[in-house]
Amino acid sequence: MSDAYERERQNNARLEELSAKVSSLRGVTVDIYDHARAQDVIDHTSDTFSSMSSQLKGSAGRLGRMAASGNKVAILKLSAIIVGVFLVFYYVAKWLFRSSG
Repeated sequence: MSDAYERERQNNARLEELSAKVSSLRGVTVDIYDHARAQDVIDHTSDTFSSMSSQLKGSAGRLGRMAASGNKVAILKLSAIIVGVFLVFYYVAKWLFRSSG
């Protein structure tokens, strides 16, 4: 009788160990899934910024051509865009360096 009880206790201990390993494996699997999902979001964001960058370059090129032709409205628009981009970069850099330091 004592031998059967000891085997049952050992089985329960091994079952608990196996349960802990399965739980740990589940945690690793969830972490891998979360990281893969985050990478997908990063890739999508990168594609969006690439598209925005090419559109901005095209617009700047068109404004540059209009400014070269002497159109005063185009020159003012181009100047406002340059000042706006500079201000955005300035405040973003100021925010990033203030946050990290």
